[in-house]
Amino acid sequence: MTSPAELCAFLTSTAVIMVCLCNAERLPPPTGLSYRWIDAFTVNVSWQEPRGLPAGDIRYEYSLEDPKSHVELTTLTHFSANLLTEETGSGSWTYLVWTVSKNGDNLEDSTKVPKTIETPKPRAQVEDIQCFVNLNNETKAKEMNCSWVPGNQALYLSFRICGHTHKTILGLKNCVWPYSNAMRKGCYLKADGVANNICMLLESEAGQSTFKLLPMIDPPELSIGEEGDNLKLSWTLPPILKDHPWIFMVCSRKCSHAEVCQNYTTKGEPWFMPYDKSCRYELRSRVRTGPSVPPIFSQFGQVVFYGNNLPADKTLTVVAVVLPIILSVCIFLSCYCFRRHSSILCPVIPDPSAIFKEMMMDGNKDLKSTMGSLYTPVPEPVESCKVDTVTDSIVVPLNS
Repeated sequence: MTSPAELCAFLTSTAVIMVCLCNAERLPPPTGLSYRWIDAFTVNVSWQEPRGLPAGDIRYEYSLEDPKSHVELTTLTHFSANLLTEETGSGSWTYLVWTVSKNGDNLEDSTKVPKTIETPKPRAQVEDIQCFVNLNNETKAKEMNCSWVPGNQALYLSFRICGHTHKTILGLKNCVWPYSNAMRKGCYLKADGVANNICMLLESEAGQSTFKLLPMIDPPELSIGEEGDNLKLSWTLPPILKDHPWIFMVCSRKCSHAEVCQNYTTKGEPWFMPYDKSCRYELRSRVRTGPSVPPIFSQFGQVVFYGNNLPADKTLTVVAVVLPIILSVCIFLSCYCFRRHSSILCPVIPDPSAIFKEMMMDGNKDLKSTMGSLYTPVPEPVESCKVDTVTDSIVVPLNS
């Protein structure tokens, strides 16, 4: 049971907490937000410190106006960030900046102040950007071939390592080996997209498009063999990141079945999958790096065929067709015979009371017939005899 002293202490602490909450004040928000583009990739956002607060007693948090965006913290009144149009599909972003207490005292965060940032030029229309790493040999891994499908304007490519330090900003280079064909524009560039994050700018007089280079490689050639009841799949791994595993996605289709895709992680070991020898297999694969290294990936390679579709065993088909016919005929004949001989197979059982009554009536008839069945001789046939009278005038001679 609670003692009076404990109850008094609880009420006192509750009252103190309520007083502190009631006395909580909201911090003033930052003011005068503005931004400045340092180059095509980097923007600097700045603001003024709220008045009436002790110097060094507050700090600021900021994030993009997106629930999935990470919240950053700073004690300065500015920050820099890389904003790329092709990551969001837009040339406009909105940042939120607000004031928070540094010492964790009883002060609420300020309201969030928005600031919308626009690119210096409208976003240029560009599609299907692809950048392939040159893997002819290890030394050429620092050469890349980037191509794209342009819109209705000519675009020129420049690039640098991503970041917003003074050194990286000054490292912008132009691509000096452009090329084009009927469908795509492209350029060969000297850049190590495997070891570094490369930011790229496609620009014209009317617009610009910025994006981060995603290194691609040609799909490794898929080799298929047979070992026991399994198919043996193997690849020649790329000559980069040799100490790290690669993740292969293998999509297979057999006979008329739907395509099935599976992931397989390997450092060069073959992969075995069950093999149905009555089916022809269609296999294709692509590769990507694991989570511990920079993302590098390939598209699907050409479809590789293995085996042949053998004629299906018709035994099951014959059984499935003939057996129901035989069963139907048997059932029909059984019904016919049963109906024809129903009087024998299912005779009518008379009513016992009727049988008893009939027996009683038959007994009385037998008794009556016994009493009236005395012997009566059969009458014999009697011939009628006619006698004629003899007169005196007639003499009958006698034989001597």
